[in-house]
Amino acid sequence: MEYMKEPVAPSQGNILCCQCGIPILPNPANMCVACLRKQVDITEGIPKQVTVHFCKQCERYLQPPATWVQCALESRELLTLCLKKIKASLSKVRLIEAGFVWTEPHSRRLKIKLTVQKEVMNGAILQQVFVVEYVVQPQMCDDCHRVEAKDFWKAVVQVRQKTLHKKTFYYLEQLILKHKLHQNTLRIKEIHDGLDFYYGSKQHAQKMVDFLQCTVPSRSKSSQRLISHDIHSNAYNYKSTFSVEIVPICKDNVVCLSPKLAQSLGNMHQICVCIRVTSTIHLLDPNTLQIADIDGNTYWRHPFNSLFHPKQLEEFIVIDITRVQAGKLGAGAGMKSKKHTLAEAWVQKTSEMNTDHQYFCRTHLGHLLNPGDLVLGFDLANCNLNDEFANKMNPQNVPDVVLIKKSYDRTKRQRRRNWKLKALERDREGMDTDDERQYQDFLEDLEEDEAIRKNVNIYKDSKIPVESDTDDEDAPRISLTDMLEDLHISQDATGGEGSDMMTE
Repeated sequence: MEYMKEPVAPSQGNILCCQCGIPILPNPANMCVACLRKQVDITEGIPKQVTVHFCKQCERYLQPPATWVQCALESRELLTLCLKKIKASLSKVRLIEAGFVWTEPHSRRLKIKLTVQKEVMNGAILQQVFVVEYVVQPQMCDDCHRVEAKDFWKAVVQVRQKTLHKKTFYYLEQLILKHKLHQNTLRIKEIHDGLDFYYGSKQHAQKMVDFLQCTVPSRSKSSQRLISHDIHSNAYNYKSTFSVEIVPICKDNVVCLSPKLAQSLGNMHQICVCIRVTSTIHLLDPNTLQIADIDGNTYWRHPFNSLFHPKQLEEFIVIDITRVQAGKLGAGAGMKSKKHTLAEAWVQKTSEMNTDHQYFCRTHLGHLLNPGDLVLGFDLANCNLNDEFANKMNPQNVPDVVLIKKSYDRTKRQRRRNWKLKALERDREGMDTDDERQYQDFLEDLEEDEAIRKNVNIYKDSKIPVESDTDDEDAPRISLTDMLEDLHISQDATGGEGSDMMTE
């Protein structure tokens, strides 16, 4: 569509075109539009086909000379990037309007309809509409090159936890996925007692360290090694290493606090149960239901260890249980847990059912246990405690048994589980039997603890769970309202969703 825009006084009459002789309104060129178009092409010099580079790995476009930007299909940002490609050619005309023309998403073509004006012969203004086609050329960006190389890195974050159980690592993995902290990693490598995160820049590594210190109780230190030095430009090339050590305490651990630390926490008993590890260590006194939170700095000033590892959990059967009223705490004591109920119980090991040997204990699981239930716990009466603080305690203050959690049939719980979690893509040799058991422990913790579950993205599983009449009716389950749909959005080669398309 081409026409001339020139205000004409109504009183003026028509004139004849100097080229073809047809009657026209007077204009400075004294030509009709058709003849003027034959004489002058205002789009001359503007390329009608341009190439743009697109990285299929990270779905970004190249903005010369070396910047890669994220642009959705048909977006304002993509339109700006395309117009910059022909900015020099458009300097001779006046751009009136620009918009996308619909193209097949997989055609690797972008079309933009442009409306331009230019003053031609004797001051006449000619307006013209034309289409510029952009060919989307795939090209891998520098960051993705480094990811594919897997050996090019400038900073590494080494996360370690000196424990036999990986519950804290599984929880940390879900937090990283939820907050998308893994997107800038070049490579994630799993080793025996932790994970290594490799980055292309020190800033991304520092961001991960800051995130870890905010989400789990930990301490960190850093170092750097000189790789090369250019004496002419005075440029240094370093490789940085950040070491992050997470406190060696996991959920369901029994710990023994130092007398000084127990006193500072409101005169708690030294023997406590770790009920949760988030940004702090959440401890509970099973004798009084008193709770306390210990952050990373407090732990490193007054360190303590777990008395048992998870493999030492033993199964007990509840013979009798009586719920009791928790007494008033002394002056300076902390808060009491409102989610637990104090009870006195007689229990017996399932491995000693042919004997009359029973154990008496106080427990915080009075709201869950009934006579005949199975419960997991630690036997302190028949073990050798190799702990600095526990060995100095009065034996009368050490309980015979510490109950940890109610026992359910794991096979039935797995069979009816209708949800799943996502996992980080990392280099590892494979999960052994012990890793699988620990992962199932973590999934059961999510079902039982709402406080941990709200920090984790849980997705619906496409498989149909198998229900049985013999399933434990009281076993904890995750409701559908806590689950997210596992969406797989596949974007085409020209980016993601954008604004409405413009048709001719």
